[in-house]
Amino acid sequence: MRLTLDPSLEYGVVLEGGGARGAYQIGALKAVTEAGIRIGAVAGASVGALNGAFLCMGDLKAAEELWGNLAYSQILNVEDETIRAIKTLGLKASTVPQLMAEARKVVSGRGLDITPFKELLEKYVDEEKIRSSPCDLYVTSLSVTDRREVVFDVKQAPSGTIKDVLLASAFFPAFKNEKLGGKTYLDGGMVNNVPVDVLAERGYKNLIVIRIYGIGVDTERRTELPEDVNVYRIAPRRNLGGILEFEKKRTRRNMTLGYFDARRLLYGLAGRRYYFYLPHTEAYYFNRLMTEIQIFRHYFSVHLERGEGEGTSGYRMYTEHVFPSLAEKFRLRPDWDYRELYGAVLEVCARSMDLEVFEIYTADGIMERVHRILGKS
Repeated sequence: MRLTLDPSLEYGVVLEGGGARGAYQIGALKAVTEAGIRIGAVAGASVGALNGAFLCMGDLKAAEELWGNLAYSQILNVEDETIRAIKTLGLKASTVPQLMAEARKVVSGRGLDITPFKELLEKYVDEEKIRSSPCDLYVTSLSVTDRREVVFDVKQAPSGTIKDVLLASAFFPAFKNEKLGGKTYLDGGMVNNVPVDVLAERGYKNLIVIRIYGIGVDTERRTELPEDVNVYRIAPRRNLGGILEFEKKRTRRNMTLGYFDARRLLYGLAGRRYYFYLPHTEAYYFNRLMTEIQIFRHYFSVHLERGEGEGTSGYRMYTEHVFPSLAEKFRLRPDWDYRELYGAVLEVCARSMDLEVFEIYTADGIMERVHRILGKS
């Protein structure tokens, strides 16, 4: 498959905060590094800061191991009843002030003991690997002491403090209040959860932003980037679960989803739920639609209604009535093209055949399956 990104360029990666949803980022980063994309810097908030550390260490395998086996007991030293209460925070609170208020209710002012989480940092974070990495790492945090956003250049942190810096970025409001370096910090997501500005201000012109839609200040929405900065987004189209849903089945699924969604960007794959490699021109897929539409209509007629224009003949019937009707039915964007429309039709086929989602399909591969089904009917 052909890459849509230029591997000769250097990219900056932005990792959003979002707690347990961070597993998605590890899958996405795996696909990006497998493709040979050169990453010069990472900017992250909260869990994005921790995942950025794994990337800088060049140890995504360890990150996969960690996320694939992560449990509540490895993050918090609390009773199951408290865990159940904390899990509801993401459902109850839609804003940071609400989140903090709900957190205070749950922990009654004492704060959650995160000793297991700090032990994980000790086990997995290698300070020397980060300092010697060709990839720079910047993380955001809220300094409660100074009442302002702080952006840490992690490599410049004093010796022996990198784990503390990463913790400062991931200090969820419900965690037990601790001072780091004499100051009190809170989760970076509270001030800058999608720090695109951090890398743009440092001269990066090509940014890969991996979204997980965590609770926090969505700074990407309000950041006005220079015109010469290109932003490439990898984002889930399915629910990643709660920000405190540290459950193996969910996190492993999210890693797989992140991997395939990143490949969607990297190779220009079509599809919403599924992944289709359609590398040819729009004209090519228009011709395929014209050639195959009767096959689709025969087997998937419930999905491919002709609509208006029955009295129109030839190409005009399809270009003026059938295809626009399908595009509207599939809720394609107003400026849809025939490649998108063909991909949407393939999506209907894949769903009807209940195909495995996490696989990359070609048009020929789908059509072979359709013909086999028609041959049996």
